[in-house]
Parts: sequence; structure tokens; C-alpha cells
Amino acid sequence: MLSSKDAIPLNPRRSLIAGVSGAGKSTLAARIAHELGVQYVELDALYHGPSWTKRETFEAEVESLVSTPGWVTEWQYHAVRDLLASRADTLVWLDLSFRIVLWRIVWRTVRRARQKSVLWNGNVEPGVWHALTQPEGIIRWAISTRRKYRVLVPAAAVSYPDLQVVRLRTQRQIDDWVGGPLRDVSGSTGEGRGASAAGH
Repeated sequence: MLSSKDAIPLNPRRSLIAGVSGAGKSTLAARIAHELGVQYVELDALYHGPSWTKRETFEAEVESLVSTPGWVTEWQYHAVRDLLASRADTLVWLDLSFRIVLWRIVWRTVRRARQKSVLWNGNVEPGVWHALTQPEGIIRWAISTRRKYRVLVPAAAVSYPDLQVVRLRTQRQIDDWVGGPLRDVSGSTGEGRGASAAGH
């Protein structure tokens, strides 16, 4: 497993970002896509239809995404987790302190509730009370799943030995990795930084 300081052996072209809700997966995915000049597709946008229903085309759209030569997305949703890992060459694990993650998810939920932010396909986050009390509420979900990637990521490293895994444990390590090993790769290929990434 690579750290924030280790050189990246393989030029990432198909990257997954793992971590609990609030860890910063989408933010990092967008940064990686920009750096490498590949598309970033937000998996939540493929999954959530109107009224938070699952879109019938979800699995097919994920299959279409991972069939392309270059992409970044989040590593989530049980139905496609193995498919994503089998097609990726890089998995970046955001293993941040849960105290930091919890603060981020609470602040994000409060901000979205106040602003009535429209998320995927017209959905609006139900609010802080729902997030705290309902099993599918985002804050409660983050708390209940906070340890699962400590099982899933090592298991994926065993199941997919060609998958290079990077473990980042603080925001400082994230920034150092993007500005160091990742940028070294993008600079050596002549891609990134000036390229635009497609988002959905």
C-alpha cells in the first residue's frame, strides 16, 4: 500500500476514490481528473433518480463508464463495487480521522439544508433531523459505516493484486500527494493541469 510520499509505479488512468461519506471523495476525484486530464463521473449522479429512487440504468451506465480508457469515480454502491475494482488501476483510500469526517458531513448537511441545494436529478437533501435519525440519513450512515473501508480496501488489494492502492490519512497528505507523486506522473506524460475533465 502506497503512502502520500511514495512514487506511483503505474500512471493512473482509471482511478477509484474510497472513503466514508464526508471524507472528501468527490473533491479529490475532481482534482485527480483535472491533474491527469481524464473524465470525472460522480457515481451518485448515476445512481439517484427523482425522489431518491435508484435509476434503472445505473449498472449499465457504470459498465459504459469503466469501458472507457480514462476516468475517476467514487468506489461505492455494493452492486458495482467489484466491477469498478476489476476495471480500475488505482484505488485512493481516504482514511481520515472520523472526527474530521464527522465535522465535515455535519457542516455540509447544515449548509445544504439552509441553501436548499439541489443535488442529483432534482433531489434536495432532506435536512439535519433526517440525517441524524433515519437509517439512510447521511450523518447516521456515515457513523454506522465509518469502519467498513478498513475491511473493504485491504480485501480489494488481495482480490485485485494489480490494483495500486494509495492510503491518505490527513488533508495534508492528500495535498502533498496531489502536488507530489500525482503531479509527477501528470508532468511526465504531458497531461493534466491544463486539461478539462468531464463531470456528470
